[in-house]
Formats: sequence, structure tokens, C-alpha cells
Amino acid sequence: MTPEALAQYGYDEAFQTELARRATQSSSNAVTGALAPVPPEMIVALPALGTTERARLRAAGLELMRAGKVGAVILAGGMATRFGGVVKAVVPALDELSFLELKQSDIKALPGKVPTLVMSSFATHEAIRLHIKEQKLGRLEVFPQFVALRLTPAGELFHEGNGAVSPYATGHGDLTFALRRSGALQRFRDAGGTTLLMSNVDNLGATLDPAVIALHHELGGAITVEVVEKVPGDKGGAPALLDGVPQIIEGFRFPPTFDQDSIGVFNTNTFIFDAAAIDQDFDLPYYRVEKQVEGAQVIQFERLAGELTARLPTRFVRVEREGPDTRFLPAKDPEELARQQPLIAEVASSRRSIED
Repeated sequence: MTPEALAQYGYDEAFQTELARRATQSSSNAVTGALAPVPPEMIVALPALGTTERARLRAAGLELMRAGKVGAVILAGGMATRFGGVVKAVVPALDELSFLELKQSDIKALPGKVPTLVMSSFATHEAIRLHIKEQKLGRLEVFPQFVALRLTPAGELFHEGNGAVSPYATGHGDLTFALRRSGALQRFRDAGGTTLLMSNVDNLGATLDPAVIALHHELGGAITVEVVEKVPGDKGGAPALLDGVPQIIEGFRFPPTFDQDSIGVFNTNTFIFDAAAIDQDFDLPYYRVEKQVEGAQVIQFERLAGELTARLPTRFVRVEREGPDTRFLPAKDPEELARQQPLIAEVASSRRSIED
């Protein structure tokens, strides 16, 4: 990438120098302090479809949407390496509709003007903008996250086989910083918006459900995190108490001595935020990550959206991971997407059939 292109995505040369210094230092990402599972009473279940309580929450959420209080943020910065290195947001996911089209179709079916904000990256930004234009998806606002350059373990810039530097996006923890830098968060708040639901573009179960929005308001936290019951093989972050503070701890940050199976749920990376609460500077750490690129070991530093839960009052909601009410339906590779097709279609049909 040229210096001009790097600058477009918030590249900071001074910060890159600091990362180069840190690359040579081995350090543990594990948390320190008193760590324990959150007590069961701190995890609230989303009422089941068809119940009076779910209907009540849905009605309350729809009122917030009609009042222009609610928006959606879709994380779409990743390249679909398992799909052949394309931009995953534009990959067909169901009946020739792309991941992004499916996410947006659920949003467009809701009442009121619900703005959609899409966080892209240097690798996906232009392709997503073109896809939105070609498919006439409406007025989605696309804003990029940040970029840095991969390093060698010696702290030098890593160069790919063609001699070029190797850029990477610095993690979904860029969200609040990129929202503010782009002006998207200020525009949302100026228009009367108060609440944002963030989800991954490849989680086709994480739609903008009015009941979830209303439950977030009733629970009273600045952040609500959706969690699901664990099954064998699950990996990822989970809610825990660290020195008494409820928060999301990513899987790689649990100490080896901690039994992660003692926590029966895990983080889906679907968050509901109070817009005013996240409109500030946060001191989020960057974590050292080792990867293989073109057969070589490289170092990059990333920050995580889940770290916000250590800094703002956070609540946890258990949602379904099976059946037509699932809110956790990821498709990480073509095989998983093919296997999930019947459930993706069932979920899409079920949600569009619910009367407002």
C-alpha cells in the first residue's frame, strides 16, 4: 500500500514504531487478578418466541425503532480466506443474496428509519461500497477500521514475496474509535439515535430483533452481550468476573490454570451499545498475536470490542443457538454455509413472517 492509501485508513507511523518495539518483547496475554465464572443470575434468558413476555418486549422495541432511536452496526472488515480470499460480505449466502444483503433485508423489514453502519477495512472497503451500489441496498454508511503493518519477531517490517509491506486490520476493538473518526457516531446521535446493535456480517442469526433492544434498555447496562450455551468444540470468549467486575474475557486471555469449562456459555460477539456511553476515548490494549503469512512467522497487534465490557456496565443475555429463534448462526467456511442452508432459510422466513 502507498503512504497515501495507508493514511486513508488511519495509519499512524509513530504508533507503528511503538509496535515494532513491542514485537521484540515476549509477554503473556493472560489476565491477572481474581477470576471466576459469573453467577447464573447475572445471565438473563431472552424470553422464547410465542410468549407474552417476548411479545411485550418486541412491542417496546418497535416503539424505539419507530422513534428513530435504534441503529445497526455490521462488522465486515474480514477477508473470507476460507472462501478463496474474497470479501465475505459480498459472498452469496442464500438464494444468491450476499451475507450483507441478508443482514440488510432483515433491517429494512423493520418499521421506522433504522440506519445501518458497516465497518469495513482496507481490504473490503471499496468492494463493499460497490456491492451496495450495484445491489441498491439503500443508504448504508460504510466506514473503515484502522490499519497497521505486520512485523517480524525482530521488530522489522515484514515484506511479502512480492516485496510489499503486509498490512492488516487491527481488530474489531477499532469499532468505537472508527465510528468517532468517521463522524458516523455523531451523525447517529445528532439524528436522535441512542442504541446500536453490533454483529458479525457472517452471523446470519444476529438480526436486529426489537425484543433484544427492549431487553437491553430494561436491564440498564451500557452494554448487553449475547451469549449462547456451549457445546463441545466451542472456542472463544466468555463472561467472567475479574476482580469482581463482570466482563468478556477472550479465550486466549484465560490463564492455563483456569477451567474454561466452568463457564457454560460463550460470547457470540453480538453487542448492544448505548451510543452515548461509547462516544468517548477508551484505553483499549493491543494484544500481541503471532500468525503465519506465506510460511513465515509474523507479529501483529489487535484490540478487541469485548474489552469495552471491562470499562462500561455490562449485562449478559442468553439467546438460542438452535431452531428458528437462533441468534447464533455463523458460516465461517463454504462447508458450514452449505450445511446451514436449511436453517438459514428457516430463520429468514420465520423472522419476516412475524407481524409488527
